[in-house]
Amino acid sequence: MAEQPKNPDSDLTDITFTDGKVFEKVFVDGMALVEETASYLDGPGRKLSSTLPREASLTYAAWSMELTTRLMQAASWLVMQKAVKDGDMHPEDAMQPKYRIHREDPALDAVAQRGRGLPDVFLDLVERAENLFERICRLDQAIYGRGVMDSSSPVGDQLAQLKKAAETGAFDPLRVWGKAR
Repeated sequence: MAEQPKNPDSDLTDITFTDGKVFEKVFVDGMALVEETASYLDGPGRKLSSTLPREASLTYAAWSMELTTRLMQAASWLVMQKAVKDGDMHPEDAMQPKYRIHREDPALDAVAQRGRGLPDVFLDLVERAENLFERICRLDQAIYGRGVMDSSSPVGDQLAQLKKAAETGAFDPLRVWGKAR
């Protein structure tokens, strides 16, 4: 296999989020959860839902739709990030507001539903999906940010530098924080 020529303008600070182990783990875990949830909802969950008491059945139906929606949003974000990693999408395109992910509705509270007739397997999937969605929202915020940042404080300045690093494709927190010392 021929060795790729090195870009003289690149160095170790040119590593993007998608090149790291964190993204790889979130991607693999997230896509596995999407598949696991779909299999449950189409298989055992579908059969079990018809035997639930009325109130639990209504909650199950509503939560199944919300769960599916959140997981599809998470999967879309992960696939978009992978497209950036694979070179199928420009990082600048990924920064567009239409690709941002954030929570608009409150999280489904699986803990509050325990013991109210919903299957534990379903509630476990809900909990895991909510955790994944929240993690992806935090990653999106950390990578792309939102709104105007106040750079008049040291923290605001560091956040502005992190945002700039994410926008240029270089995300090296140690370099950014080292300047603050």
